[in-house]
Amino acid sequence: MKLEREFFHRDVLEVAPDLVGKIIVHRLPDGTEIRARISETEAYRGEEDKACHASKGRTPRTELLYVESGVIYIYLCYGIHWLMNIITGEKNIPQGVLLRAGENLKGPARLTKYLKIDKSFNGMNIYDNPDIWIEDDGFRPEIIKAPRVGIDYAGEYWKNIEWRFIAG
Repeated sequence: MKLEREFFHRDVLEVAPDLVGKIIVHRLPDGTEIRARISETEAYRGEEDKACHASKGRTPRTELLYVESGVIYIYLCYGIHWLMNIITGEKNIPQGVLLRAGENLKGPARLTKYLKIDKSFNGMNIYDNPDIWIEDDGFRPEIIKAPRVGIDYAGEYWKNIEWRFIAG
């Protein structure tokens, strides 16, 4: 069953762990479907979260964090890797889920590369889209919480908060 907009229209701390175990699907122009089971996510929540791109406020880069839930937010990391997030919660309250890994795909860059996701997906919705969506097949893994990765710049509190969700 495809996830609908209502799934994403919740706080990121509910959506992020609930996405672990779901299947992201990208339908290519030839009809081929690439699928990956999401095995790890990270939550980024509000302007107060020093690890969130919105921590410096509204900018052209962060504008998508303020839109309706279920919108895809793609950004370039280290100038070479496209990373995929999905906006959650209420409009104008910036929060999103980073899709951090897939089954047998360690790291967010490997996941997007495998799925053939790039900047062209930025701003699309994921709930009513014929080319990319997330499915729930009923699989519910045990969820392990851990600190987020690669955010030392955010300070001790934000670096150590356990907003990373991993399939156990």
